[in-house]
Amino acid sequence: MSAITTAEEPKNEQEVLGTYRQMQSEMQGLVQNLTKMEMERNEHRLVEETLTPLDPDRRAFRLVGGVLVERTVREVLPTVKEHRGNLDIFVQNLKEKLDSKQKEAAAWKAKYNIKTQEEAEAANRQ
Repeated sequence: MSAITTAEEPKNEQEVLGTYRQMQSEMQGLVQNLTKMEMERNEHRLVEETLTPLDPDRRAFRLVGGVLVERTVREVLPTVKEHRGNLDIFVQNLKEKLDSKQKEAAAWKAKYNIKTQEEAEAANRQ
């Protein structure tokens, strides 16, 4: 678990809500990072699908550190596949981290009976 749950118990309502908001903020950052990495992975997949049927000796250009470098499909394709594999692993790790953070936030919310504004309004209507 995180340092938040292993630390001493919060002293007042503001600390409880502050911790919950921090968890929400962390989750939002993870979702943004996950979305960015999934888009990157899809771009790599598209490049891989485009290059695979081409002649291995055909010229291919690759952006390396902001510089466009001329290579062959034979040289570029393995690198693109490797990068996509690494992105697959990274995306999976991000999903696991997000899932863990969501469970932690839900447990915190349940422990301190935190209700969002929508939940409070729904409860009042009943």
